[in-house]
Amino acid sequence: MNSKEQIKVIIAREGLTAKRLADMLTEKTGKKYTQSSINNKIFLSSFRYDEVKTIVEMLGYKIKIEKD
Repeated sequence: MNSKEQIKVIIAREGLTAKRLADMLTEKTGKKYTQSSINNKIFLSSFRYDEVKTIVEMLGYKIKIEKD
């Protein structure tokens, strides 16, 4: 599963909308996010690592990197 699919699964699992996620990110980071910018980042798989890290931590998840 690629990062785009993982973000979509987490958002769906948590019952979030792009609008609510944008509001949460704006509140957490102080940077302006909109529903449109979140949808574009999902569609283009263009979230930066720090954005993904913030999202997963806000929702109670963690990123795990393992060596094969």
